[in-house]
Amino acid sequence: MFREFYRISLYLNSYNVPMNMHTLGVDIGGANLKAAHTDGTARTIPFALWKRPERLHEELKALGDAMPSYELIALTMTGELCDCFSSKAEGVRFILEATQRAYDKSLIRVWSTKGRFLDIRQALDDPTSVASANWLAQAHFVARRFADENALLIDTGSTTTDIIYLNRGQPQPRGLTDAVRLISGELVYTGVRRTPVCAVLGMEVASEFFATMLDAYLCAGKFAQDEADRDTADGRPATRTFAHARLARMRCTDAHLFSDAESRSLAERALTAQWSAIERAIQQVIAGKPALDRIIVSGSGEIVGRCVCARHPDWRNVPITSMAEMLAQPLSEAACAYAVALLASV
Repeated sequence: MFREFYRISLYLNSYNVPMNMHTLGVDIGGANLKAAHTDGTARTIPFALWKRPERLHEELKALGDAMPSYELIALTMTGELCDCFSSKAEGVRFILEATQRAYDKSLIRVWSTKGRFLDIRQALDDPTSVASANWLAQAHFVARRFADENALLIDTGSTTTDIIYLNRGQPQPRGLTDAVRLISGELVYTGVRRTPVCAVLGMEVASEFFATMLDAYLCAGKFAQDEADRDTADGRPATRTFAHARLARMRCTDAHLFSDAESRSLAERALTAQWSAIERAIQQVIAGKPALDRIIVSGSGEIVGRCVCARHPDWRNVPITSMAEMLAQPLSEAACAYAVALLASV
């Protein structure tokens, strides 16, 4: 515990964070709410924003109440893309208003793709500038940590993978919006939990939401089982037994007619397809850039970056730094929230 506190203190000192400025970073996604305090406390809670948008302010308040005391809220978001909103601008304004309701006595600063914070009024007037900007906060945070190196940040979460080239202390993205980043390869819409298997394997399986990549990682033995986790395609536990049944359904059959070898083979095909797509995106992102000195992997799906790099002859010998090892797993999973908290406190 002391060692972890000491390590976090070093990060705070390296960012010149005033120790009397207690800041809470909040990252509002479509499926998860993440909070990280400048003292190193972090929490991630599932919340399906598209199903219950009217409850967002209540969930945010409960999340804030569960964290250490704070004087400043640093906000970032990706949840504006949820289809419960008619446009991203509407989504941004809804999230900003819900945040104000949740933290009405707090000073709120909103991170933007301009690489700086806006106040609430500025963000309401220019909603597109704060839409899906969380990746850029994390990129600045990591780039400053490795200021003397050319590095690549690979952040994989439950839904997406961000790939960002860092040029000696500065993020060097080709795009700032999700639409452009999809084209540039810097955003790959695939993750380790929520991505449907059919989105990865295409028409060789049923085009239904019967199984997700979580099932593939479970059946391939890459993830630990969790009987308490029911955030799955069918609402049954995240165990290999049920993952096997969900993958069997992707082949339009039943669990007892689908062997363990068949489910593992299907799982490994899905993993290979996902990793290959990310590998192609990495090649696109680093094309024409100086050689990499380091690769940083982060998010709940750190394993993805590691596996992709291990497969490629040019990357397998590049030093890999794990955000989970640097910051501990809860902070790594909430790395964007932690990044905006630190950046807002400087």
